[in-house]
Parts: sequence; structure tokens; C-alpha cells
Amino acid sequence: MYKLSGVTKNYQKGRGTVAALRGVDLVVEDGEWLSIQGPTGHGKSTLLQILGGLDRPSGGVVDFDGRDLAQLREAEVTKVRAESIGFVFQTFNLIPTLSAQENVETALVPLHVSATARRQRAAIALEAVGLADRLRHVPGELSGGQQQRVAIARALVKEPKVLLADEPTGNLDEDTRDEIIALLDTMWRERGLTMVFVTHDSTVARRAQRIGVMKNGRLTIKKTASSRAARTVPASQAAAPQPDDVDPDDPSALGLDADADSATADD
Repeated sequence: MYKLSGVTKNYQKGRGTVAALRGVDLVVEDGEWLSIQGPTGHGKSTLLQILGGLDRPSGGVVDFDGRDLAQLREAEVTKVRAESIGFVFQTFNLIPTLSAQENVETALVPLHVSATARRQRAAIALEAVGLADRLRHVPGELSGGQQQRVAIARALVKEPKVLLADEPTGNLDEDTRDEIIALLDTMWRERGLTMVFVTHDSTVARRAQRIGVMKNGRLTIKKTASSRAARTVPASQAAAPQPDDVDPDDPSALGLDADADSATADD
């Protein structure tokens, strides 16, 4: 699915240069679930944006299904995003004046889906996330968890190959967080999604097959116990995974100092 080789990203800050990514090498297999953790300001979100074609690297190769996103024209990258990549953000990013159904439909507009088909597919997507009775509610009439479910439906309605999530549970309480992650786990298992999450929450990170740790713009990959679990196990029967060779709550286990280095790049 993804193969990154020597990826760098530099930003100009005044007269100096900030190195957000320093030679990142990464392979994400088709159908894999990867979580990325690390201190604030060490390049996690920058990496996610490059995976999603929202930003371009300063150097290196970002191979997505045999195409280097770094070399594609902007129109081509936009098409890849529209067709193949779904996004979920911490702040939901819903349009406040549109209903839940209309918000979900927005993901289908760039694909030139007819209005009738958009409405039908959006309704089905909202039903899949448990919001069949909230189609006409605007975001202000929904709880935080419900708004994130709308955002997930919007990301998945176009049936993408990849779901990228930046702190998808960061604004939610623990119970709602668990509901959202259980929903995403089910979607991953049933739909064969490739998922990459950025999260500070170790409970969320441990659900993934692998954990990546960003520090000073460099990525280190750690395995978790769930990497041995078969995707075919129904979500309702799958035991909550526990880490084997790494504990994300232990900074030393992740290769992090107890006192993280000062931020060197955008998160």
C-alpha cells in the first residue's frame, strides 16, 4: 500500500530551517493498522499529511499503490485523495449548517456521484455507524461522539482504500472513545481497510497491529500483540489486545526520554 523511502520535510522558520521529517522509511501493508505515537512537535501529523497527499515532502519517495505522490501533479494527487483516502480529524471538521446526511454527501461530490445516489449512500453510511435516526440533524444538535461518527461515515462513504486519522478520539470522554475505536475496529475487520492513526492515547494505539514512534522527525516501528490476530476474528469476539514487547505507557519502552526533547517540528 505505502512504501516511503528517505522522506524528509523541511520548513522555513525565520532565517532557519526546521526539519520535521528526517529520512523516514516506512512500509504499510495492504489491510494493516498502524498507530503512530510520540511527543508533541516531533513530526507525527506532518507524516500523516504526507501519507494523505495533503502536503509534499522536501525529499524522498512516497509510493502509494505504485505511484509516487511526491511526483504527481496537484490534480492527480487531488484525485487520489478523493478516490482512495479517507480522513478523520480530532475536531470533526463538519460543516455546521449542513445536516449529518449532507455532510457525508460532501465526500462524494468530487467523484461526480449523482444527487440521488449521494443521498442513498450517505444514508447507508450513517446507518452503518449507528446514526440512521440522525440524518437531518446538524452538528450542533449532535454529541461529540455522534459528530465523530458522522465524520467516520463521511470518510468511509466513498469506500476508500486507506483511512488516516489524526487524534480521532482526542476530544472524547473515555466511554465515547471506546465506542468510536470499537466501531473503527469493526470497519477495519469487515472492509479490509488500511488504517494509520496518530494518537497520544496508548489505549487507542494498542489496538493497532504495529506502533510507530516519532521522535525528532525519525520513525521507529514497534510490534504489538494484536499483530498476531487474524482479521477474520469477529470484532465482538476479539479480546482487547495487550502489548507484548512494548508498553506505550512506558516512555523508555518507546525509546523516549522521560523528559521529551523540545519540539523541533509541527506535531
